[in-house]
Amino acid sequence: MQIPPNEHNNFSLSRFESMLKTNSVLFFDSEEFEDIIQHYLENGKIALAKKATKLGLEQHPTSTNLKLFQVEMYIFENKLDIADQLLDELHVLEQSNEEIYIQKANILSRRDKHKDAIRLLEQALEVTNDESDVLSLIGMEYLFLEDFENAKYFFMKCLEEDEEDYSALYNIIYCFEYLEQHEAAIDYLNDFLNKNPYCEVAWHQVGKQYYFLKDYKKALAAFDFAIISDDRFIGAYLEKGKVLEKLKQYKEAIESYSITLGLDDPTSFALLRIGKCYEKLGDPELALQFYSKCVEEDALLDKGWIAITDYYIKNKNYKKALYYIDKALNIDSENVLYWKRYAKINTRLKLYEEAEHGFRRTLELGNYELETWLMRCDILIQLGEYEAAVKNLFQASEFYPENAEIEFRLAGLYYFLTEDRKAEFHLKNGLKFDPEFSMIIEELFPTVYLRNSVKEIIKKHKNPSV
Repeated sequence: MQIPPNEHNNFSLSRFESMLKTNSVLFFDSEEFEDIIQHYLENGKIALAKKATKLGLEQHPTSTNLKLFQVEMYIFENKLDIADQLLDELHVLEQSNEEIYIQKANILSRRDKHKDAIRLLEQALEVTNDESDVLSLIGMEYLFLEDFENAKYFFMKCLEEDEEDYSALYNIIYCFEYLEQHEAAIDYLNDFLNKNPYCEVAWHQVGKQYYFLKDYKKALAAFDFAIISDDRFIGAYLEKGKVLEKLKQYKEAIESYSITLGLDDPTSFALLRIGKCYEKLGDPELALQFYSKCVEEDALLDKGWIAITDYYIKNKNYKKALYYIDKALNIDSENVLYWKRYAKINTRLKLYEEAEHGFRRTLELGNYELETWLMRCDILIQLGEYEAAVKNLFQASEFYPENAEIEFRLAGLYYFLTEDRKAEFHLKNGLKFDPEFSMIIEELFPTVYLRNSVKEIIKKHKNPSV
């Protein structure tokens, strides 16, 4: 009785794993070893794939395919020189084996020699029976080179070979998008749809191009066609929801997002957008319910925590806002968006030491917006940390030179530190850059503003003839 292929593969795999457990030695033909290795590679079991390759070569030392698997292991371990040497040996024996060219190209690609890799893949193209795979690899090399026109050309050739190669289709559209050729992408997709009118992926991509072009009605029609083609296509419902939001049709957007919740496990994106729609519809309780579900579904999605926090900030419930941003920071203490909100909330609550810590962390994490430097300075002034405030402002001035808001603050601080010459220098700078901001002296340093010498400098700037 002949064993069906799948059952035969499962039988070989069971025998192999039994052999490993018992330390006995069983014989397998080379094709069985190839199937076993392929199974382990596809399932990410690299150690077992290596073991099978080693045992396979012990039983079949001349098998080219097993040696090619060995090359794959070496490449995976970044032992590129050994892999390259083994490929050279195989090339002498089999000059028409496409896999040898493909693996040599893989090594060159890893060494960032993409043009050389393309030349080898073109040689593989001459000897292969499966042009689609090689064309795709050439396309990827052109992507690495950021040569999007050539990449697009080769992915198009892939799609001509196999109209169901949606990976190639996505790559083609990626190239169009990178080149900002949205109208050309629509034309290409329409030509493709003329031959494949029920291709949900193509309709979905047409919709995305119209979305980029802000033609929301045509985008909506395209996503509807994608759903007609496949009524379980989650991506189309999500994109349709986004378009309906743009059209301010929030109830319909909620309906579209909600369909996805019944098709598969809920996505944090859909839950977040439903919450946003309910907030726009003026239903805060339902909005908060969905924001909470969003962070339960994916605690690492910062947009969920930010949505809850911002909701409470908007409603001036700063204690609740602080509670949620603290929870978010416990999950991800390196998120600059969390720290900025933490700092602002604590400022509102007049918890100045915590606010200063928040602004400092925001800067340490690379948020160099002028507002962050200025707000930290103002908090340091509240805390009486004048020298730290000066240091903070000089750091800010490296990013924002000749800035009046920085200069007026420096002037006030130097007056506080009784360094009047430096204070006058920065006061005059501030007046030179933008005199409108002189009110900073009045607001942040009222005692300084009352000084006759300060009033005289400001007055003199406004009326040079006096």
